[in-house]
Order: sequence, then C-alpha cells, then structure tokens
Amino acid sequence: MSTPEIIRRHSLATRCLHWINALCVFLVLMSGLQIFNADPHLYWGQFGASPDHALLAIGAHGFPHWATLPAWQDLSTGRRWHFFFAWMLVFNSALYLLISLISGHVRHDLLPERREIAPAHIAHDIWNHLRLRFPKGPAARHYNVLQKLSYLGVIFVLAPLILATGLTMSPGFDAACPWLLTLFGGRQSARTIHFAAAMLVALFILVHLIMVVLAGPWNEVRSMITGRYVVPPGKQS
Repeated sequence: MSTPEIIRRHSLATRCLHWINALCVFLVLMSGLQIFNADPHLYWGQFGASPDHALLAIGAHGFPHWATLPAWQDLSTGRRWHFFFAWMLVFNSALYLLISLISGHVRHDLLPERREIAPAHIAHDIWNHLRLRFPKGPAARHYNVLQKLSYLGVIFVLAPLILATGLTMSPGFDAACPWLLTLFGGRQSARTIHFAAAMLVALFILVHLIMVVLAGPWNEVRSMITGRYVVPPGKQS
C-alpha cells in the first residue's frame, strides 16, 4: 500500500483570512437581506418608490426571517451589522489580496494558463464536474480552470462591484464622488446591481460548499484548517 502524498496547500495567513472572510460574508449577506426586506423591490434609475414600477419584487415581505440578521424586522440593527461586517470584510479581503499578490498566490495558483482557457479544455472540465469526476494525482495538486475562473471572478469582479455599488447608495459618499451615480445610472440602479452581485456571491458559496462535500469534505476542510492536503491517488481524467 503506497504512502499517500501530502502537500502544503494553504499558508497560515490564507487559512486565517479565509475563515474570517467566511464569517463576515455570511453576516453581511444575512444583514443585507434584513435591509432588503424593508423594501423588497428592486428598481432601475434615479428613483424608486411604491408607485413606481418595480423591476423585481421578492414577495410581499421579502426573504424569510431565518435568512436575515436579526431574525425579526429591525432595519436599524440590520444596517449596523451590515456596515460593521462589510467594512471588516473589505479590510480583511484587501489584506488577503495584498498577501496573495506578494506571495505570488494569484500569479501561480489563480491565473489560468493559456491552454486552460481554450474552449475545449473548459468544456472538458465542465463535463468532468457534471459526472462528478474530480482531478486526481498530479492534477489534484492545483486548482482546475473552473476554480481559477470563479475565484478570479469573485475577487476582481463581484467584490469590487459590490463595494462600489454599496458606496453609491451612501448620500455622503455621493456628495464626495457624484460620478458614481452617473456610472451606475442612479442610486436605485446601484441597489439592484448590488443585490444581483450579492446573490451571485451567494450562489458561488453554495456551489463551493457542494463541491467540498462531493470532493471529500474531511480532506478539503482539513486543508483549510491545517494546510495539509492529501492528494487523491490516480491519474488526471
């Protein structure tokens, strides 16, 4: 019986920042739904009020109480929770990005190689995931192209978009940077984009958790706690 190959997959800084980010993201999402439930309608343009035609409405009362923070309707408390953990998430994510850039994590682990972004390669990876055939052997030592693209999309597209649209909804920040209102087409448009981007992040988290369970939760979670990852034996599919 061969000895399993164990590699150091995540640095201590990455692991600590990951868990802090995970906590912040859940609290920001839940408190954000609390704020959304105060007016569970999305509009487009400069204005948005009950007489206006809503672009999207989430029921009469919005999301269920168990998905919000706090669980009861309390806009003031929800806003305090949301702003506090949102800024904690911003600073923690900025530190993570800085460390990742300095250490070469982004360049070596997240940027896809040219061959990986070929349509045939991406289609092959998607087909393998649909069949629940995950990388083994040497291929399991690195992120696959779907992981790389999704991580890059969250870090460099969704996260900055959520931050920018969140600031656009602040009257005080609009006074200092009125060009944000022009960029996003109004405060209500920014709110709609903010909500859509947040839901995409929630979808990313859901898919991420499902993949962790399907790929082997003990090995995956252990690697994010201890940094040690057991490479699944076998060849690349």
